[in-house]
Amino acid sequence: MSMYIGEALVIEGSDLDNVSHIDLLIGNKDGPVGVAFANALARQSAGHTNLLAVVTPNLICKPATVMITKVTLKGSKQVVQMFGSAQAAVARAVVDSVAEGIIPKDQADNLVIVCGVFIAPSANSNAKIYKNNYEAVKLSIARAMKNEPKIEEIIAKKETKHPFE
Repeated sequence: MSMYIGEALVIEGSDLDNVSHIDLLIGNKDGPVGVAFANALARQSAGHTNLLAVVTPNLICKPATVMITKVTLKGSKQVVQMFGSAQAAVARAVVDSVAEGIIPKDQADNLVIVCGVFIAPSANSNAKIYKNNYEAVKLSIARAMKNEPKIEEIIAKKETKHPFE
């Protein structure tokens, strides 16, 4: 396994304030995802503070996961949402994916994950941020590990209207 790619969007009804959109890569530490993982931690920039996903302080998830901010974090509210609800959701979704066999347990130390996380500047519910990010990460991991969607599904749905058009 060199690189698996996953994506998921979770919206509760029409609540765009607390939408979750996840883009992720899963792969070996010694492959391209490992390079991206290391670069994400080594190359920080103002408003885009990448961080390790932790289940609780001093307990990273495995496979080790770096969270990439997909929007510029402006202010302490967004920072706390990223370092709190979103971080907990991502870490627990990764660990649950291992516990449920979606990610092979014997590969948890060999793989890394790069996870792009979107938190809208208008996000207003830590509970929804947690719930939506947890669901989106679980779904994106499951899709990545199954190489989904298959090309047949993509072709069949290529005319589907994008929800943000």
